[in-house]
Amino acid sequence: MITMPNQLATYWKLHKIPILLALVSLVFYYVFAFYLERTDFIKLITLFVALFFLCFKLIQFEKWNFKFLLFVGILFRLVFLLADPNLSQDFYRFIWDGELVSNLINPYLAVPNTLIEQKDLVIANAQELYDGMGSLSAKHFSNYPPMNQLFFAMATLLGGKSILGSVIVMRVIIIFADLGIFYFGRKLLRNLNQSPHLIFWYFLNPLVLIELTGNLHFEGVMLFFFVWALYLLSVKKWLLAAIPYALAISMKLVPLMFLPLFLKYLGLKKSVLFYFIVGGASFALLLPFYSSEFINNYSQTVGLWFSNFEFNAGPYNLIEKIAVYFDQKPWEFIKSYGKVTPYITIAIVMLFAFLKVDKNLKGLIVAMLWVLTIYYFMSTTVHPWYIIFLLPLCIFTDFRFPIIWSGMVILSYYAYAQTDFEENLWLLAIEYISVIGFICYEIFKLNKQNPFFRKNRTANVVNSI
Repeated sequence: MITMPNQLATYWKLHKIPILLALVSLVFYYVFAFYLERTDFIKLITLFVALFFLCFKLIQFEKWNFKFLLFVGILFRLVFLLADPNLSQDFYRFIWDGELVSNLINPYLAVPNTLIEQKDLVIANAQELYDGMGSLSAKHFSNYPPMNQLFFAMATLLGGKSILGSVIVMRVIIIFADLGIFYFGRKLLRNLNQSPHLIFWYFLNPLVLIELTGNLHFEGVMLFFFVWALYLLSVKKWLLAAIPYALAISMKLVPLMFLPLFLKYLGLKKSVLFYFIVGGASFALLLPFYSSEFINNYSQTVGLWFSNFEFNAGPYNLIEKIAVYFDQKPWEFIKSYGKVTPYITIAIVMLFAFLKVDKNLKGLIVAMLWVLTIYYFMSTTVHPWYIIFLLPLCIFTDFRFPIIWSGMVILSYYAYAQTDFEENLWLLAIEYISVIGFICYEIFKLNKQNPFFRKNRTANVVNSI
């Protein structure tokens, strides 16, 4: 009879190197969570590069050992459980909005700058939250969709009027969402005849752990609903898939841009019904927050991302330099560019929607991947956590460039090491040239070798861009 010590000794002997790699990663995540200031760019990038390399080696060594990689992925997330987010201050606004919603106050109708002046303000820790969110957030209406607001409210209700308590609740929600992505992602990979181990390029990716679990961005919760919807589509339950798809839109608006792509996949009649259910469910979630002022306030805030803010922009920086050379003022040019970008985005989406894409789910996801990639290339603001949406899309296809981007995007954090948040355009050039170069390599390789890519009309159009 084999005793427990003998089993552990055997397991150690067989998996010694991966266990050591996991332990080193655990230490690095601990340092990242508790001993890193975002202004220390050298320390930040050193830790991130090391973690990315260790992630690669863990997947390389243990890609078929699902229990081991699942366990270490959960363990890495738990390291952040009691830590304050150190690369983003957005969580202060999350808790602020959650306090408003839990007290039945509409977060879309008043800005923090106005509310903080009220003597009878019911928000717990109001001054600390107000100071923490920063002046930029404090002067704008909330831009977080209704479902997101409900999770913020849940965090404040369960957090016991404590900022750390609310942070822990949000972190637990995000961890469970990642477990849901792991569960449905593996099933979907099998249904698409892709290797199930590819899910670990999401689940163990340092960008995912640091920006979602660490910094509390809710892209992971949105992706849980989105991947769940894709899985339901893969088993032909398209009517049921409309519900989690609507929940994904109500978490983050990005999946909204993919709706026209369903026309070719589902056909006209099914698409109309799918849209009706998505629209109805989204409206039901919006209804508790709706007022005559809501549309104006919300659209005004969302519009700022197109016409006022600039961070980690790729081709836009080059276009802006050319415009400035011809005597355009940067602050005037970004406003003009912001007005045009939504129309270009709609045109690109409709172009993909009306191409004769093969009526299979993989073709639909390829179209989604390219639409979102092109949208990010055009955007003036591409925060690192935005790239995370591309990761599950890529692992369900034959493309891998988002994995490269998830590693290179850390270069954008150089701006946080500067007192005036000035970006280093050389570092951004390295980031985008690396990503675009790998995209060109993949297009050439897949067009030459992969039958699916050759048959897919969407990919052929991309090949000509």
